[in-house]
Parts: sequence; structure tokens; C-alpha cells
Amino acid sequence: MSVLDTLTQMEADPVTRADFYRLIPIGRPEPIAPPTRVWTAAQWGRIRRGVNAELLDEPWLALVEGDRLSLHRSWSGYGIYYADFAPCGGGHRIHSAWVEGDRERYRRGTDRHEAVLLETVIRVVILTPDADALRRQVLAAMGIEEPDPRSEAPAPTC
Repeated sequence: MSVLDTLTQMEADPVTRADFYRLIPIGRPEPIAPPTRVWTAAQWGRIRRGVNAELLDEPWLALVEGDRLSLHRSWSGYGIYYADFAPCGGGHRIHSAWVEGDRERYRRGTDRHEAVLLETVIRVVILTPDADALRRQVLAAMGIEEPDPRSEAPAPTC
């Protein structure tokens, strides 16, 4: 499968475990208090699609199986976070979460720090509003396809 085919599929279909080169489960899961944010139905739909950023050299991979989001580091394949989602008032919220507790795999912070980081990774890596436009720009820079002209911002003047 070409890079273009892979990235086009990544934007349309949910990723599956078979889409990844290597995913290593969390070795020593430690529970953390989940973020309290309620994710809209549209956000949950985007989260469920996951992220296979191996080809783009990004630091996180995201996979949803059932209602569990697994976040892995892209260069090692190590699982860092698990987040179990449940329906909540028209959206979804994380009802339980875990972080890698094996200090040889991940140097974790405090529970509060890890809960904030978990939410940040979801919001920035998976839900960035212009992530699809940025992916098109990366493809264009690789000479694979032209970017969507609506995603191009004027160059800043200095």
C-alpha cells in the first residue's frame, strides 16, 4: 500500500491493530483519575477513528477497540495510556484510565500530571481541528498530493 493510500484510509476508516507495525501493551498499568471532560458525539467519532502516525513520524499512535482508547509511543510501540469511555449525557467521558507504571518504559509524573497529559494528547493529537488539513500539507510537502486550498493560511509578514 502506498503512503497516499495509507494516509487516505487513515482519514476515512478507523485504524485496527493490523494497521500498526508493532503495539506493545502497557506492562504495568497504574490507575489514574480520568479527566472529567465530556467529549461530544462528533469528538468521540473522531477519537474512534484512531491515529496511525507511523508514516508521518509523529510521537503518538491511537487505537480504539470496543470503548478502550490505547495510546502508544510511535517509535517504540510501547503502550502509555488506556482510557475506557462510556456514554454520558449525549457524549462520552473517560470513566477509567491507566498509565504505564514500568519506569524503564515511561517516566511517569504525578497522577494529576498524567490525567492532564492524557487529555492533552487526545485533544492535540487526535482532535486538533485542522489536523486533516495539516496532513494534506505534509503530503503535499512530500510531493504526494496538493493541499486543500482552504487549509492554506496567508504567510505572515515580517
